[in-house]
Amino acid sequence: MNAAPAMTAHTVHPGCKVNLFLEIRCRRPDGYHELATLFWPLAHPTDTLTVTPGAPGSGLRFSCSDPALAGPENLVARAYAAFVQAAEQSMDVAAHLEKRIPVGAGLGGGSADAAAMLLVLNQLAGANALPASRLASLAAALGADVPFFLQGGRPCLAEGIGERLTPVDIDLSEFMLVLCSPAIPVSTAWAYATWDSEHGKMPGGGNPALTSPFGTRKDVIFTDAVVLFNSFEPVVLPREPRLTLLKDLAYRAGAAGVLLSGSGSSVFALFRNSELAGSFARQAEALAWIGPGRVFSSHM
Repeated sequence: MNAAPAMTAHTVHPGCKVNLFLEIRCRRPDGYHELATLFWPLAHPTDTLTVTPGAPGSGLRFSCSDPALAGPENLVARAYAAFVQAAEQSMDVAAHLEKRIPVGAGLGGGSADAAAMLLVLNQLAGANALPASRLASLAAALGADVPFFLQGGRPCLAEGIGERLTPVDIDLSEFMLVLCSPAIPVSTAWAYATWDSEHGKMPGGGNPALTSPFGTRKDVIFTDAVVLFNSFEPVVLPREPRLTLLKDLAYRAGAAGVLLSGSGSSVFALFRNSELAGSFARQAEALAWIGPGRVFSSHM
């Protein structure tokens, strides 16, 4: 492998996402799932990834504020391994991840961290930097959500296994989003496996949201209204009834739409009135199984 150019410290703040729409279309023979999903980027909460020069010959020295996440299976470490192999370049770096995005919350935090690592390494690689198409291929191999986080914070429609991305222009500025991330981690692998075993029993079609009517076409995602729908809800909500209670609480508080994000356990609610949004946020924080620091509010 070629030696890397001299490095300086880089600090980035990977954000997260919610899925305004998520339809699992089928399980492919290779084990991946064909999807249609609408990613909406969120600026909060964020992680912090700091990459600094390492000792010659040290490779990657990776640490995390949560020691349980500091192993080689962390997506940051896997992104490093994939990049140096693809770039055919040795890179001696120390990477520290300050973890704030809840794990197992359906927010894509690990995917955002991996994308951030790829982008930092590509910047550090100098003349050996990979073209955008190759970087996107590495991202897709790491996880279905990773390619989205290479897009620079634009809403995107994702298809295939998440690698076919189309930026979309949607104006939801009238809405306030309240994101609740209970300390109830949900395994994405479990959610997909359960969907695989039960999807023949699942009801089809989307659900109306944002108080707008929705017809029978499942491919209408963002024409007259954004349709909130998530194929994981019939899988996850029966297992975690508190999430159903949280959705009910949001609707009673005046939410225009409420949905599980990804495979959960985060639930987000959209409000047209900021006072109602604030009231719901306070009610959610008061729930003992959610608690302070796990409810986030932002304008769309």
